[in-house]
Amino acid sequence: MTSTPSLHARPTVTAADRVIYRLSRHWMLVFSLVYGLYVGLPFLAPVFMRIGWEGAARPIYLFYSFLCHQMAQRSLFLFGSKGMYSLSEIQAVWPHNFDMLLLRRFIGTPEMGWKVAWSDRMVSMYTSILFFAWMWYPLRRKIKPLPIWGFILFLLPMAVDGTTHFISDFAGIGQGFRYTNEWLAALTNNVFAPTFYAGDTLGSFNSWMRLISGILFGLGVVWFGFPYLEEAAADTVRALKAKFQRAGDKSA
Repeated sequence: MTSTPSLHARPTVTAADRVIYRLSRHWMLVFSLVYGLYVGLPFLAPVFMRIGWEGAARPIYLFYSFLCHQMAQRSLFLFGSKGMYSLSEIQAVWPHNFDMLLLRRFIGTPEMGWKVAWSDRMVSMYTSILFFAWMWYPLRRKIKPLPIWGFILFLLPMAVDGTTHFISDFAGIGQGFRYTNEWLAALTNNVFAPTFYAGDTLGSFNSWMRLISGILFGLGVVWFGFPYLEEAAADTVRALKAKFQRAGDKSA
């Protein structure tokens, strides 16, 4: 006769259980370290270029090129005279200046500084998620989760801004309706300086819209999604703690 396992047999606690338990208990710390590395590496690329570590910078630019268009006129620069450069300034020093796919390869010069490895929109999107997560975590029990309709509202500005940029770019470098923003100048009766309407540099309408829509995106993601992450982590901790207790394991 074969013996039947007891229904009350103690479960076996594995090394994976212990790892998952500890990661779940400290999920925000784990997120901060892993995600912080993800949002920090694009800023290390210009640092490496500055100190002459081109071999370390190039792989970062290459990796993030699959995640972002990296067009130089919509990117931040470090260690130069300006934080961003206009399309005409970049075209003056970069031979591939009328091809959108080649223009993204420009990473800077010693005089202009070096490009952050993703665009200003990506910077505002992803870094805001990290900062809002840090703000949300200590207040998480006092803040009600964002409903789905609210989440959609937070994403809508980026959807509109990104889609109109995408459509505008089909007209060519520096030619689309979102580059000149003549429609906005007409709506506002040219109340702002010409540099506000045209181009993508800091202080322009396009720059402000990418910044604001990216921040709203980050806030919406944290407010809507992170309560679910917290709940999932808490459920995992409770389930594993119960398993440890049944196993008679008091190390947790």
